[in-house]
Amino acid sequence: MVSIEPSILAADPLRLGEQAKAAEDAGADALHIDIMDGRFVPNLTFGAHIVRALRQHVSLPFHVHLMIVEPEHHLEDFIAAGAKILTVHQEVSPHLHRTLGKIRQLGARAGVALNPSTPINTLEEVLDLTDYVLIMTVNPGFGGQAFIRSQVDKVRRLRALLEVHDRQMVIGVDGGIDQETARLCVQAGATALAVGTSVYDGKGTVEANIAALRAAVRRRS
Repeated sequence: MVSIEPSILAADPLRLGEQAKAAEDAGADALHIDIMDGRFVPNLTFGAHIVRALRQHVSLPFHVHLMIVEPEHHLEDFIAAGAKILTVHQEVSPHLHRTLGKIRQLGARAGVALNPSTPINTLEEVLDLTDYVLIMTVNPGFGGQAFIRSQVDKVRRLRALLEVHDRQMVIGVDGGIDQETARLCVQAGATALAVGTSVYDGKGTVEANIAALRAAVRRRS
């Protein structure tokens, strides 16, 4: 089954706990929490204290996506706050092997995110330490951006790479995911969808929006 991870970045900032709970009640598989530092990406969002506060409202697994420089200095804080999956960006992790090993040592699943311009072969030396690859289908930093369609083929090529190396892990996509693009990504091999605006867009209930996404990815044509 494809995992749906509502991205709390797109929720009403005055109702984060309530909207996280709505995602849990609607059957979401995890909560995606984007951490931005204004340096690696041109935006600022949450810190570990927000992750800790959200943990009081829901029991969903937290996928904490660190869009920050020097993520290795913040691993303990976010895992202690409740992260079950902790994803760092290859582009700002010069000692990626060490960082992924540390995440696992601290008891979380280790993820690597790749920007649209970053080739997938950068992962080959750390596949044994990686539980989750997150393909960015927009340039990171803001919600509500248009999906970059070239990344569908990147998902397909990543799936092929994993087959060559006989490795199984979650392939996630993040950015511009709606019913149409979710279906394209799943057809290419994605197994997890980080979804912001399409869940928290105000045009339907969180429950109805998640249900529509699940129905869309079940339609393989």
